[in-house]
Amino acid sequence: MNDPTPYQILTRPDGATIAYNRLEGDSPGVVFLTGFMSDMNGSKALALEEHCKSRGQAYLRFDYSGHGQSSGAFTEGSIGQWARDATDAVEQLTDGPQVLVGSSMGGWIMLLVALHLKQRVCGLIGLAAAPDFTEDLIANELSEQQRQAMARDGFVQVACDYGDEPYTITRKLIDDGRNHLLLSGDIDLHQPVRLIQGIKDNDVPWQTALKLQEKLTSTDVEVTLVKDGDHRLSEPDDLKRLTSILDTLLDGL
Repeated sequence: MNDPTPYQILTRPDGATIAYNRLEGDSPGVVFLTGFMSDMNGSKALALEEHCKSRGQAYLRFDYSGHGQSSGAFTEGSIGQWARDATDAVEQLTDGPQVLVGSSMGGWIMLLVALHLKQRVCGLIGLAAAPDFTEDLIANELSEQQRQAMARDGFVQVACDYGDEPYTITRKLIDDGRNHLLLSGDIDLHQPVRLIQGIKDNDVPWQTALKLQEKLTSTDVEVTLVKDGDHRLSEPDDLKRLTSILDTLLDGL
């Protein structure tokens, strides 16, 4: 799915730029939060945009700093920085209540944004949501050799299942991630939350969705486990499931 729409730019006071595409429409709006090293032109982001357009719903997708068309280097980024990017995008580019849809790392970011902007966020949808992944899925899984390389060089490269280039994991990413861990205690959010998780996800264990459900204080949390679902959840049936869950959530708000 190709994106024919030219992106717009949000310029921050420090001169950094956030690339975005915004669709005007009805409230509540929908905001898509992308995953680690992903961008706003992925299949889920574009499918949601088409669906929101068909509903007449407001919609926003954007690139974190160091991702896609936004300024900055990926290796300079961190969970805190990307959460600030997302918070700025919601505050400056949307009006009224918003439903946040977060994919993988975006599921962690959406929780941080919702905790910061509780009055603006009216619902959450997580796709293979990966809160605390820098600690649970990266730092805790590094070999002794990789730990030594991280201490020596400030970064380590790990294999990527989705391309030829490895991920560069920096010590800054790991250290900053520890300032934003959520799963060790209650997550004080009371909005309706929908979590979609593939059983065959090789990146985020399906048990993460159940742990997140347990930690959320909201009593309106539903987990959908997809037996054949992988991490991306971007097959046609996955996109149909996502838009159906979004419709039900929006219609109930």
